[in-house]
Amino acid sequence: MTEKIHQIIMIGAGPSSLTAALYSTREDIETIIYEKATVGGLAAITDKVDNYPGFPEGIEGYLLAQQLEKQAKRFGAVIEYGTVESICDKGEYKIVKVDGVDLKTKAVLIATGSSYGKINVPGEAEYYGKGVHYCATCDGAFYKGKRLVVVGGGNSAVQESIYLTIFADHIDMLVRSSVKASDVLQKKLQKLVDNGKITIHLETSTNEIVAINGKVTHVKATKKGKPINVYADGVFIFAGLKPNTEFLKGSGVKLDETGFIKTDLNLQTNIPGIFASGDVRSGSTMQIASAVGEGATVAHSIREYLQN
Repeated sequence: MTEKIHQIIMIGAGPSSLTAALYSTREDIETIIYEKATVGGLAAITDKVDNYPGFPEGIEGYLLAQQLEKQAKRFGAVIEYGTVESICDKGEYKIVKVDGVDLKTKAVLIATGSSYGKINVPGEAEYYGKGVHYCATCDGAFYKGKRLVVVGGGNSAVQESIYLTIFADHIDMLVRSSVKASDVLQKKLQKLVDNGKITIHLETSTNEIVAINGKVTHVKATKKGKPINVYADGVFIFAGLKPNTEFLKGSGVKLDETGFIKTDLNLQTNIPGIFASGDVRSGSTMQIASAVGEGATVAHSIREYLQN
């Protein structure tokens, strides 16, 4: 264990923690962020963000993430890569274990966000990265002139399906019940349905992703009670998000029934000195704008906690 006691350790370098770090470092509060994957979180791998204030034409997700990172660093935030394995409350300080090393800190912000949900069907795990994907921005370009299946009917599924039409000749959307995207996205989607780029299969459940010689060929599904085969060269799955809270097991931090972190109005958890903001928090709206707002709010709450 290192002897130094940090002022704030933030876990996850998404929009919420980057904003919180911007506010905390501007007040000369030492702040270190640990990120295990991509700075910017899911925002960084989103093709285009159309509903973030101040960008009337939208902004590419990776560019928004880069700007948030640069701004936080300009005021002194330190961003390190590392996997946080656990948090332990010791009263006046907390112990955050990062890659096997115990670090002491007065306050912790958990802003680990969410990850892509799985549908847990045969073939999903076996062909991940080899025909099965969760990020259209990352992998869509591999399918120029190909046929794709998209699983899901929410905002992400519709938005990414629209993006994938840049590359794919045709997309079949497999929707368990009905399309639940925003009106704006549904209008865009309907135009692509009308011109034959996208076919929507409602009341359709995905049963298996089939491949021959390691290459995805089709999806077995059930549409309105009848089995069907939907042929495709690749499958993109957008089945919601799940909170990244596995590392909190045994920490004492209270979660709701779906695994999101419970907080009070100051975004503090049930353990004094441990805070949460952004998509990992119970009650979050799962929007970048609200995550940024919570980042500013939680920075103020942490400052008050440290002063007291």
